[in-house]
Amino acid sequence: MAPLDPGGGWLAAGITGLARQREWDAVATADAPGTPGDEVEFVALTDGRLLVESRPPGLDPEPLAAALADSIKPPYRAMALRRDDLWAVGASAIEVVRLDPEPAGDDLELAWDGSTLSLVSDGISVAPNSVPALERIAGEREHGSYAAQAHRLDGDLFELVVLPL
Repeated sequence: MAPLDPGGGWLAAGITGLARQREWDAVATADAPGTPGDEVEFVALTDGRLLVESRPPGLDPEPLAAALADSIKPPYRAMALRRDDLWAVGASAIEVVRLDPEPAGDDLELAWDGSTLSLVSDGISVAPNSVPALERIAGEREHGSYAAQAHRLDGDLFELVVLPL
C-alpha cells in the first residue's frame, strides 16, 4: 500500500513538524461591555496612553489593556474581539520612535539597497533625504541594505519596522 500523499507540496504545520509562526506575543481574555462581534484595535504606549485605532462607539479599551498587563509591556499593538461573554485580546510588541523634525507624511517607506536611497511618503515618492531621523535610525538598526516602514501613531511618534534586504 502506498503512503498517503496529498500532493501539491503540502507543508501544513503538524504534518511536516514545522511550527506555525507566532502571531501574538501575548493573549488574554477580558470581561468588558460589548456586543459579540465587536472589534477593537489599539496601541499601548510606555507613558500609559492607549491610542485607539478602531472601536465601537463608547467602548473603553482600558479593561482590555489591563488583561494584558502581566503578559506584555508597552509599547504594543493589540486587537480584541468580543466572543459571547468575553473579549479575546492579542498583542504584539512594537518599536516606537520619535522622528524629529516631524515628517509631513503618516506612512513612510524608506529603502537602502547599498547604493540608492528611496523614500515613499503616503504613497508618493519624495526626496530620499527629507526624513533624516528615519534614515539615521534605520541605518543604526541595519548596517547593510534595508527597508524601513514607519507609521504615525501620534504627533512625532511612529511605529517602526526595519528589515534587512
